[in-house]
Amino acid sequence: MITRRDVLMASAGIALSAAYRTPQVHAQPLARTAHILTGFSPGLQDTLARLLADQMSNYAKTIVVENRPGAAGRIAVEAVKSAAADGSVMLFAPLGFVMLFPHIYKTLRYEPRDFTPVSTVASAPAFLTVGPKVPPDVKTVADFVIWCRANPKLATYGTPGVGTTLHFLGTMLGRSAGFDFLHVPYQGIGAIHDAVKGVIAAAVMPIGTSLGLVQSGDLRALATTGPRRCPFVPTVPTVGETGYPSLEDLTYFAFFVPAKTPTPIVEKLNAAIQAALRTDEVRVGMAKLAVEPDPIAMEDFARLISSESDRWKAIVQAAGFVPTD
Repeated sequence: MITRRDVLMASAGIALSAAYRTPQVHAQPLARTAHILTGFSPGLQDTLARLLADQMSNYAKTIVVENRPGAAGRIAVEAVKSAAADGSVMLFAPLGFVMLFPHIYKTLRYEPRDFTPVSTVASAPAFLTVGPKVPPDVKTVADFVIWCRANPKLATYGTPGVGTTLHFLGTMLGRSAGFDFLHVPYQGIGAIHDAVKGVIAAAVMPIGTSLGLVQSGDLRALATTGPRRCPFVPTVPTVGETGYPSLEDLTYFAFFVPAKTPTPIVEKLNAAIQAALRTDEVRVGMAKLAVEPDPIAMEDFARLISSESDRWKAIVQAAGFVPTD
């Protein structure tokens, strides 16, 4: 079974270079206005979508990014499922809706096969950070594990919510290291603020939301979850380097269209995305958002989704998580 590491390593020299060699699209742009739907309130996701849309005029003359927040992004997902399969409506989302949601919700109004994956565009790791509740001499993951074992009532971590990948990463750390790591769910970035205040010991959050606080010294980053060190914090080790490779995880942001969208349209959209990723505007803009360009070839993208779905199914089951409505 192909793993994330396999895809990343195989794509590093082949898929990435191939993506960046994709020729410019000279066909006429879509006559209709195209819509990119995102499933969350204004923030990183729609900002990234707009950054790309501004450079995709070769796909459609007008591209409108729409926020459809609610139900953990599922409202936007369902809207795209029901849209015409003509390339005029796209979903821009993290991969969780196809790799994780089928395992944490009892019922979904869609199936992964209702969508055609077009391209990943960017990825970002998460941070394991600690605040002032944890003594300053705790500087590594190993130190933190020892501290948590010695202070079980204080071993708490916050994430953006129950059933998120970040929730399960914390659960996996506790299980792997042999201590009870109490999860405290928040909405949005509340976990970061409470970690800074010393209300909770740690926060497992996307790097972009906590990078500034790490750089200012308000939070201490013990590890990142990527397979290699993050260029925005090159001195911070990866979870693999700290002895927990099973915690490796990247959040991928990607485009999808409704199933049955004609292959020529999917290929045209993919080529437009790759062209946008080559522009200085997008690359500089992504760096400001603390995400890295990370296009994966379409055939590898589909295999990554399948592999990640299997992986997260096993993680959810091992955690004893009971699917919710």
